[in-house]
Amino acid sequence: MSETAYAQTDRTTPTRNRERASAEREVIHSILDSNWICHLSFIADGAPVVLPTIYARVGGYLYVHGSTGSRPLRAAGADEGLAVCVTVTQVDGLVLAKSAFHHSVNFRSVVAHGIAHQVTDPEELAVALDALVDQSVAGRSADVRRANAKELAMTAVVRLVLDEVSAKSREGGVRDDEADLGLPHWAGVVPVATVHGTPEPDPSTTVPLPAYLRDLG
Repeated sequence: MSETAYAQTDRTTPTRNRERASAEREVIHSILDSNWICHLSFIADGAPVVLPTIYARVGGYLYVHGSTGSRPLRAAGADEGLAVCVTVTQVDGLVLAKSAFHHSVNFRSVVAHGIAHQVTDPEELAVALDALVDQSVAGRSADVRRANAKELAMTAVVRLVLDEVSAKSREGGVRDDEADLGLPHWAGVVPVATVHGTPEPDPSTTVPLPAYLRDLG
């Protein structure tokens, strides 16, 4: 396996638009590290289930948050683990073409397959929970009360090894057919971005705004 890229399998090799795919670790990690929400999919009672939840990457592991009462977390606690697919998508722009067929979206996405296992080691769980907090705002885990025993008993985290994983993206402008270029319709790209607003303190807050919040881009 390449040190800079993940090995590809049939599940991580697209059948269409292969030029949009990437197995480069740097590309995959940058997408994972700049987002917050993933969709965790698995089979339960013979039917597909997809759950939105938070996640964090630590090295070659993806940690996914859940409740000890949820079905995927209970199944992942078994010795054999739980077969899952985790997806992360970031939208960068709406591509509006002169033809309906060529409308598209500029995006970056990651798809990871594997067997998820519940994290039971206390030290690893502490690392995972800190990473989940810091995924939203870097430095936040050092500025909060950590979970107590009762809260830990209600919280579960599953670990997925980043092994069978790939990225896919689209960038650029409209790609209309030449025959449609003269049509009297507006065409172009509407950029889409996630921005942080001004932090709004809770009424119970008596401390000044932390530096890690002032520096949010």
